[in-house]
Amino acid sequence: MKVGVDYYPEHWDVSLWEQDARRMQEAGITVVRLAEFAWSRLEPTEGQFEFEWLDDAIAVLARHNIDVVIGTPTATPPVWLTHHYPDVLPVDNKGNAIFAGVRLHRCYNSPSLRKYGQRIIEQITKRYASHPAVVGWQTDNELAANDCHCVNCTRSFRGWLQKKYGSVETLNREWGTVVWSGEYSDWDQVNTPLGGSPYLNPSFLLDFRRFSSDAVADFNRFQAALIRANSPGKFVTHNLWGYPVVADYYDMFDSMDFASVDYYPATDFLDDSKSRMYHGALTLDLTRGVKRKNFWVMEQLSGTPGCWYPMSRTPFPGMIRAYAWQSVSRGADTIVQFRWRSARVGAEQFWHGLLDHHGQPGRRFEEFVQFSQEAHKLAPLLEGTTLRHDVAMLFSHEQLNALQIQPQADGFDYLGNFKRFHAALLKMGVGADVINWRDDFGGYKLVVAPMLYLIDEAMAAKLKRYVDNGGTLVLTTRSGVKNMNNVCLPDRLPNLLTELAGVYVDEYDPVGKDVQTLSLDSGETLSSSQWCDILTPVTAEAVATYSSEYFAGEAAITRNANAAGVVYYIGTVLDERATRVLMRRIASDAGIECELDLPDGVEIAVRSSDERRIVFVLNLSKESKEVSLPVGEYVSALSDRRLPAGAIQLAPGAVEILVEMNATADSVV
Repeated sequence: MKVGVDYYPEHWDVSLWEQDARRMQEAGITVVRLAEFAWSRLEPTEGQFEFEWLDDAIAVLARHNIDVVIGTPTATPPVWLTHHYPDVLPVDNKGNAIFAGVRLHRCYNSPSLRKYGQRIIEQITKRYASHPAVVGWQTDNELAANDCHCVNCTRSFRGWLQKKYGSVETLNREWGTVVWSGEYSDWDQVNTPLGGSPYLNPSFLLDFRRFSSDAVADFNRFQAALIRANSPGKFVTHNLWGYPVVADYYDMFDSMDFASVDYYPATDFLDDSKSRMYHGALTLDLTRGVKRKNFWVMEQLSGTPGCWYPMSRTPFPGMIRAYAWQSVSRGADTIVQFRWRSARVGAEQFWHGLLDHHGQPGRRFEEFVQFSQEAHKLAPLLEGTTLRHDVAMLFSHEQLNALQIQPQADGFDYLGNFKRFHAALLKMGVGADVINWRDDFGGYKLVVAPMLYLIDEAMAAKLKRYVDNGGTLVLTTRSGVKNMNNVCLPDRLPNLLTELAGVYVDEYDPVGKDVQTLSLDSGETLSSSQWCDILTPVTAEAVATYSSEYFAGEAAITRNANAAGVVYYIGTVLDERATRVLMRRIASDAGIECELDLPDGVEIAVRSSDERRIVFVLNLSKESKEVSLPVGEYVSALSDRRLPAGAIQLAPGAVEILVEMNATADSVV
């Protein structure tokens, strides 16, 4: 377990470095990330390299027993590079260059970016390859798919399509370009989706997103290969940034040793809209699932956010510590706070760090020091532990992108609906592994596979094998709609999944924001919206029927006992309460403990090894909460108090870390 900070020595007078390093050491900081935005200081003019300042900064940190992770600086091409080699800059869908102004102003397919990026990476990796203080590397920063339409991307996109389809005739057939006279007669006619219209051929748009994602993954592999060739034996990671994104993180991280994430939970609890990104327990579970192992947080919230939008609320007392422990509870082995000092210059002046502009320690800093001390105390206990769960949720960038290209109904959102299932499990204290939908999920008792909008024979067969082997599978509305080329399949929904689900969709209604009611077979009334599949069971039985509108009495949710396993089909989008009611029933039937009903803002997570089981109980809210512990005997790792099962009181931002006595490691919450 390591605790660190992001530090920008190039932003500060050299006279402050020693003071900063000494204070870092006193605060328990053992790792610092450097240089990911420092290209212009490392190479101020073309071919002129200046590393002495970085040598000195690393030396100062090393004297205080602080390790260093160096970021490759390709996220911020310097002015001389974009001035002399404008092909580095992305081009928008109107044909205009996107000029530098913030950062990330680069096209991954630019020959100049590859050439000069390779040179700076080789210079920096060779220089620090054997430096004992340099423990690893971060590629670039927050890679994301560019919507780039430059000549290099156009040429590369055509090559990508030629490799996939072979001929223009095949492309026309698979995309259905006959609609609106969109057929091509020559590869030179194929461009990127110029103009930016959302109504272009959806197969075309999805393939362009795939191409853009592949370009990011290739750029990351390019960097990883250079780093490993020049600095063998040191780890390579990357810091992903939130959801939703176009780029497929599973592909992007195939060249990384482990995943890292930049984690900025909302401080405006009542309005999370400014960030336009989802951060929370799901983000941490998604990150752990990228490589299916523990991860780093490379940037953790340290103060008031504010740069691309007005400043948000300051973290409430206890929030910095609580959310750092939340990251650890969900698999983080290293927490790196962003940032050490709040910037006094540049665009991020009001994205606050641990120290405000005056540089003196305050409430937030002292709270961080408390976390740091606790993390060092518990490091031996946490060593070798991870999360082990009986439930998997299948996440798919393919579905996310396809459903963004063609929104299905008012309010219908892939990530939001996915989050609803995750939140229901969370409230029941049921842990879930969020994994790539193409990964192996055979060892789980319960698999939730929502909105498999795109489907192919291979995936349908994989799901059937899982159920045949005794698994419980949850499918939802908008599954089996299209093939992988984003073309509607010809049979009744859910097409390739109809036999497995034991039900077909007779008709559907995109009800949007019109709230519908359902009756469970137990007599309980539930609510839903967004979408209603009107179901005809074949081998399945109805679990719930609609009780509103013209489809009252028709099946809404079904259960199909199939071979040794069970398949649930949820034909509508249940509200939060209804999702919890149904998922508790499904989890219980699958033999999963789900008796907890956690208060809003409270989370329980378990890290375990063969020797021990550690239960994290976190109050992430601003209100005091009462929590009933699962049955067992516990010792607090923070206070050494012995705690029996039963109710405990949690103050706002409170954290309890409990070692379960006489527990078997494979029993899970």
